[in-house]
Amino acid sequence: MWSFSHIADLLHEWLSKTFNPTFTLIIEMVLAGVAVIGLFAALGLVLVIMERKVSAWIQIRLGPNRVGPKGMFQSLADTLKLLVKEGMTPDGADKFLFNLAPFIAMIVAMLLMAPIAFANNFQFWDMNIGVLYISAISSISVISILMAGWASNNKYSLMGAMRSGAQIVSYELSAGLSVLSVVVLTGSLSLNDIIHSQENGWWIFKGHLPIWISFITFIIAVTAETNRAPFDLAEAESELTAGFHTEYSGMKFALFFLAEYVNVFIVCAIGATLFLGGWMPFHIGHLQAFNHVMDYIPSSVWFFGKTFFLIFVIMWFRWTFPRLRIDQLLNLEWKYLLPISMINLLLVTLMAIMGWHF
Repeated sequence: MWSFSHIADLLHEWLSKTFNPTFTLIIEMVLAGVAVIGLFAALGLVLVIMERKVSAWIQIRLGPNRVGPKGMFQSLADTLKLLVKEGMTPDGADKFLFNLAPFIAMIVAMLLMAPIAFANNFQFWDMNIGVLYISAISSISVISILMAGWASNNKYSLMGAMRSGAQIVSYELSAGLSVLSVVVLTGSLSLNDIIHSQENGWWIFKGHLPIWISFITFIIAVTAETNRAPFDLAEAESELTAGFHTEYSGMKFALFFLAEYVNVFIVCAIGATLFLGGWMPFHIGHLQAFNHVMDYIPSSVWFFGKTFFLIFVIMWFRWTFPRLRIDQLLNLEWKYLLPISMINLLLVTLMAIMGWHF
């Protein structure tokens, strides 16, 4: 199976020969940070143009078609515009918290990249509590939104932040219970263990109906957690101007904008890892010939293919369903998704104890 591990091994070997262990560790951490920042920039450019092209395709129109071939450089032009645009701070705002909020949003997104396996033997930090780490760190993102809404000294921003806080805290329960269903079947919190447990079949196929329920619940919950339509009550333009980031402009707005798309990538990467095998090729039981052919496709292609498929599904939601009211949004979670997730977790636990999965 193809792997990037030999590249990392060669780099580590060269650094170890050139520098002492302390400097080697520092340089590797700096390189990892630069790699994450570069990945963020690339994701921002790719996902923005993808969103606009997907929306145009769904609405039977062209979309961006002026800057570059078929408008592919439109997001680059938008980035340059935001770079040169002046960042304004309202007079009545808490300047320290107002300026800090977008950086917290980006820092949380960067931390969430650590345990994700982008390919075979290629991840920033292989930890044995990867699922718990992701659940804990992702909960911090709501702080940046609440901070931005309150520090802006704007009633629309505050209203959007309070809506977002209620929404994210609520839907975290269903998302967490959906993730737990895979943890129960795997018996491990390590993302690597979860991926290797799908070597003879992805959980979405060998986990029967309860895993399908968990998968659908997970997609709905993370769509709400990332403030994406039809759950974008925190940014409802028709009611709240722009929601919690109404007063932001320039690069501060760009950081919030980028954090939203990076968070979409992260939740889809987690969904692909838990339910669709992550970088693991599509294998069918003991069909060795078929499995061998699938192994020729690089593991990074499998990972990014699955992740971008789920991103497409979430973008499809945005241009298909109308925005929910706040009472409908909370009713969906507390009256339907949460009870279904709790009962489904009991079914998955029974299935794991009895060994009824493939």
